[in-house]
Amino acid sequence: MIRRSEVRKAQQRALEMLRAAGIVLTAREAEQIEVAELGLGELERTGLQLVTYINTDRYCAKELILFPRQTCPEHRHPPVAGEPGKMETFRCRWGRVWLYVPGASTDPLKARIPAGSEAHYTVFHEIELNPGDQYTIPPDTLHWFQAGDDGAIVSEFSSTSRDKSDVFTDPRVRRITQIIED
Repeated sequence: MIRRSEVRKAQQRALEMLRAAGIVLTAREAEQIEVAELGLGELERTGLQLVTYINTDRYCAKELILFPRQTCPEHRHPPVAGEPGKMETFRCRWGRVWLYVPGASTDPLKARIPAGSEAHYTVFHEIELNPGDQYTIPPDTLHWFQAGDDGAIVSEFSSTSRDKSDVFTDPRVRRITQIIED
């Protein structure tokens, strides 16, 4: 859970990063920046901020904003209602992000697995994305990602996003953020 004041602070910080990268949002989009705290109570280390431009029954477009060294934990997008699961393309817009997928393990990793959560990370094939680089993740594929030291902004283009259906390797993760009013 996260306090409303912490959500507002994270939204403002994400908006400042977007502006610095030259990404313009409408006032409504800025107000609706999602803060995915993931139920772990460690937003600076594990979580992300999102702007959803569109999400229909056919496609989705988002910005993923990651603070310095912030990690989106390992997860997959499984089949839902006869659909194959979300396929997504990540395109780095600003900063650097390390994406991990199945394949030959990279050694050493550039990312730092959050302490105490090591058992919940199982794929270690590293793909480094810098501005202009992109990578497509097939449906139902385990993956996780972490921003570099300056943070990162990644545009996501995908099939329909069904966040409630995401399966995280760490059973403590709660995809839908619970906000406490303060």
